[in-house]
Amino acid sequence: MSRIGRLPIVVPAGVKVTVAGDLVSIKGPKGSLEQALPEGITCQVDAAEVKISRKDDSRSQRALHGLIRSLIANAVLGTSETFKRGLEIIGVGYRAEAKGDKLEFALGFSHPVIFPIPKGITITVEKQTRLMVTGIDKQQVGQVAANIRFLRPPEPYKGKGIRYAGEFVQRKAGKSAAGSA
Repeated sequence: MSRIGRLPIVVPAGVKVTVAGDLVSIKGPKGSLEQALPEGITCQVDAAEVKISRKDDSRSQRALHGLIRSLIANAVLGTSETFKRGLEIIGVGYRAEAKGDKLEFALGFSHPVIFPIPKGITITVEKQTRLMVTGIDKQQVGQVAANIRFLRPPEPYKGKGIRYAGEFVQRKAGKSAAGSA
C-alpha cells in the first residue's frame, strides 16, 4: 500500500470536510476548496480524520492514491492557515509596486512590466524589493510565484533578477582578460 496514501489526514478544529460523489469539499476559516476524486479512489470522513483508499493495486491507482491524499491534505491545511512564498528582487533600479489588482515591475526593460494578480491570491510588497505571495491553494501560490520569477529569472553573472526568498544562485566567473602577446 502507498506509504503516503495510507496515512490519515488529521482535520483541525474549524475545518469541515464533506464528500459528495466524486467531489471532496473542504471549508475552513480562511476559505473553501474542492478536489475531484478520480475513478477508483474513495474518501471516507470520520470525526476528526479523512482516509483515502483505492480499489486495486494497479500502477495508476497506486500513483493516484498518494497524489489525491497529498492534494486533500494541502487543501485541509490551506483552509485553516494560508500558504506563503517569498520573492526577492535583486538589481540596481529593480523594484515592484502594487497598484490595485496589478503589480508594476521595473526590471531593467525599457518599459514597466504589469502583472495581474489572480483571484484567491494576495501579494504584498513588503519593501520595493520583497514580495510575499499568499493564498489558500498551495498549487496556485507556487504557480503565481513561479510566473513572477519568470518575468526576470536570476542571471548567473551578477545575480540580478527575481528569485525565491533564500534561493541560492550559483555565480559564474565573467570573461577573463585575453593574454597579451
